[in-house]
Amino acid sequence: MASIEELKRIASQVRRDIIRMVTGAGSGHPGGSMSSADFLTALYFNVMEHDPKTWTRESAGQDVFVLSAGHLSPVYYSILARCGYFPVSELGTFRRLGTRLQGHPSVDRDLPGVVQPSGSLGQGLSAAVGIAMGKKLDGDPHLTYVLVGDGECEEGQIWEAAMFAVHHKIDNLVAITDWNGQQIDGPIDDVAGVGDLRKKWEAFGWVVLEADGHDFDAILKVYADARAECGKGRPVMILMKSVMGEGVDFMAGTNQWHGKAPNQAQCEVALSQLEETLGDY
Repeated sequence: MASIEELKRIASQVRRDIIRMVTGAGSGHPGGSMSSADFLTALYFNVMEHDPKTWTRESAGQDVFVLSAGHLSPVYYSILARCGYFPVSELGTFRRLGTRLQGHPSVDRDLPGVVQPSGSLGQGLSAAVGIAMGKKLDGDPHLTYVLVGDGECEEGQIWEAAMFAVHHKIDNLVAITDWNGQQIDGPIDDVAGVGDLRKKWEAFGWVVLEADGHDFDAILKVYADARAECGKGRPVMILMKSVMGEGVDFMAGTNQWHGKAPNQAQCEVALSQLEETLGDY
């Protein structure tokens, strides 16, 4: 289990990976990847029960993670590689022709660590509900985690899955919302507006928890609180308050870097603000 200082060091390297990956590819989605780097680092390095050496896509006997907001693949790939699911050097192939590291996670080339492909927004929560239900039917006590975006919560399928999970008492499911208030077209409240997310999820019958998605003490506490709520008849939603582009001053708090890659000069400025802790690929 990693200490908070170790988690901070890993998250800094993950952000460096994200910047270098999207710059190298000339495309990708750095903004949301940066905003979710801290709480996904904590999840994989401190919270989830998983083992890259014995992992299979069925994930029997292990916790499962599903990335619903598939465009956040840079942070997902970096964390999987840094956990040991595949060589860190493979990050340099991101979005290249023939790579396993496609713009959105895919399973067609058996990329270790990826249970569920994701691309069309709104679908991942449904998949996670099904995976969690399967674990219950199999008598597997492990949990299923899923990350959605707050902009993604404008998708109707999210709420269909939310109803289903409550109706069937899927209480081995922990969903996480990257609550950064931005989407590709601008601030969420200006585009469509999801309103009060806490009240919405509570109205659908979920246990709802909130945390600062960049404070590791708060992140670890809310994960512990979420696990404590599992098995009590209701799914759990964690609203992680975050900043799009967190870690780089010219990216932070704006939708402009939702789906745009830095040029080389911008990349160098960004990297100068992020400590290299585990070694660049």
